[in-house]
Order: sequence, then C-alpha cells, then structure tokens
Amino acid sequence: MPAILGQSVFDGGLEFPAMVVHRDALQHNVATMAAFVRDHGMELAPHAKTHMSPEIAAMQLAAGAWGLTAATPRQAEAARGFGARRILVANQVVDPAGLTWAAHELEADPAFEFLSFADSVAGVDILAAHAGSRPFRVLVELGHEGGRAGCRTLDGLMRVAAHAQGTPGVELAGVAGYEGGLRTAEEVRKYLDSLREAVEYVRVRNPILTVGGSQWFDVIGRELVATQARILLRSGAYVTHDDGYYRERTPFNRIDGELRPALEVWAHVLSVPEPGLAIVGMGKRDAPYDEGLPIPRRGGVTIMKMQDQHTVVRATGLKPGDLLAFGISHPCTAFDKWRSLPLVDRDYRVVGTIRTDF
Repeated sequence: MPAILGQSVFDGGLEFPAMVVHRDALQHNVATMAAFVRDHGMELAPHAKTHMSPEIAAMQLAAGAWGLTAATPRQAEAARGFGARRILVANQVVDPAGLTWAAHELEADPAFEFLSFADSVAGVDILAAHAGSRPFRVLVELGHEGGRAGCRTLDGLMRVAAHAQGTPGVELAGVAGYEGGLRTAEEVRKYLDSLREAVEYVRVRNPILTVGGSQWFDVIGRELVATQARILLRSGAYVTHDDGYYRERTPFNRIDGELRPALEVWAHVLSVPEPGLAIVGMGKRDAPYDEGLPIPRRGGVTIMKMQDQHTVVRATGLKPGDLLAFGISHPCTAFDKWRSLPLVDRDYRVVGTIRTDF
C-alpha cells in the first residue's frame, strides 16, 4: 500500500518492511557536495547508479551538477530520461545495442554530450564501428596494479590515446581514473600524480580528467587543484550517505563538514521464539548486506544474521508487533531493492515519493 502524502508512516497506511528517505538529510548532502566541488574548482557528475531516481537526479542537477554518471548504457538511457543533457558512462562500453542507442541520441540532439572510457585499442575500435554522424567522445582510462579496468602503464595509455586520435568516429576528450580501491592517502596521491601526467601527455584541447570521489575527495581537491583540465568528480554514495561503510570512510571525518544518513528501514518483530532472540521481518531483499549489515537504531539489539526475508537479532524486551528502525551500510545496494520510497520530514510525515528505475 503506498504512503499517503501528509500522513505519518506510522498511521497504518504503510506496509512494512519499508525503507524511508529523510528529506532534510538528502537536501543537506546534495548542497554539501555541490559546495565542496565549487569551492575546490571542480565539477560534480554524480553517479546515478547509487539511486537511479528521477527525483534525486533532478535535485543534483538543480544544485549545479555538470551532468550524470552511469555505469552501463541501460543506466545512461534512464539518466537521459531523468533530464540529463550530459552523461558520462564510467566504464568501457562494448555493447552494440547500447552504442546504437547512444549514436542515435547524439544524432537526434546536437546539444547532448555522451562520454565513455576506453583502455584498449580493441575498445576504441568497437566505439568507432558503432559511431554515427557524431563521433563518440572517449576518455582513456588509467588504472593501477590490483585495480579493476584501466591501462596499467602510461605507455599503454598513450598507445590507446594515439589510436583514438587517429580513428574516425572517435574523439579523444581526456583521461579517466578510479582511486576508490586504494587504501591510503599516499597511494591516492601517487595515483593522482600519474593521472595528472597522463593529462599532459594526451595534449587535447580543454581536456577532461574524471575521478571517482566518494572516499578520497578531500585528497583529490588538494592534489588536482592546479591541473590544467576540467575535473569531474563522480561521487555517488554521498547523496544519502549511510550509518556504516561510508560513515567510517567519508573524507568529512578528516575535514570540516558532514554528510548525514538519509536512509532508514523499518520492520516489525515477527517472532520471539526463545528468550533473547527475535525474528524481524526485514531480509536481504529489503536492506543491503554486502558492505556490512544494517545498524539497529535501538540500543541492545544486535543483528546475528540476515536471510532472504528475515533478520535474526539478539535482544531482550521485544515482542511480536514491535517496530524497529535500522540504518543501512552501502547505499549503492539499498535503492535497487525498492521501486518507490516515502520521502519523509523530521516527524516522519510523507512529503513526497522517491522512485527508482533499475
């Protein structure tokens, strides 16, 4: 049953389990990151894979975002529907159907900007084979040892860049990287030095340099400030933050400012089958569990394990029918479990709806 505008989520009109989005925290986070990138001479291309929501995307774009980042052509198509006139696919795109869609979209709208990554000659050739009347703009990706995609050396990157510059249907636009898998600030600084050097080597007019930016945007803001490139930060999880993984890793633990957790799951106690043990009606289909289990809001409650539709907790004093609240860890695997979420004010009155399109 959908929540009713203006009604409390606890008035009986909302079915549980339910994930709610706190409006004040959401607005605060959007404004906070918009101010951070502006103050550090960067631009924000927030990663829409986190939420895949037209309402949240509209907030980010209205706050001054350069455009939206996606991970796949399917996500890019959805982001286009959200109103994005600039889309960065932070990935190698080799899917023929996705490239055909992008080529048609570029032909239909001369103002539309579409960028993607390449880390191989073969990847550049795939882009070229599917290009239409407008070339595909590509960012050569520099990776690092033990990372995911990306050329492993500057020499390798330059070979891909040279091939892109000499291939019809492809236009070299700059350099891309992802620092999120690195463990220390020193590792990140060394990697950013390599990205900066790569930008100097590619020698394109008005180059773009894009980096991840969820766990190390403070280091990025300091290290890339003088780089002769347009810096696009692809932060995604910031928009709702969390009570676990990103609460521990946000750069705002090191610098002034804060992000606020905006997601919360409410669920009933279903059973108290033995003393000190309770079964809650929230499972893996309702809350993320890949980067840490949900965080109970009520003291004295400890999650033992999650199952598909149930969560086993240790606690005393609970009874069937009690409602429990849980914070989440890792928003990127929270939104995809819901197609509609109530947007609530501080008193848990429903003030809107957040939809998702996964």
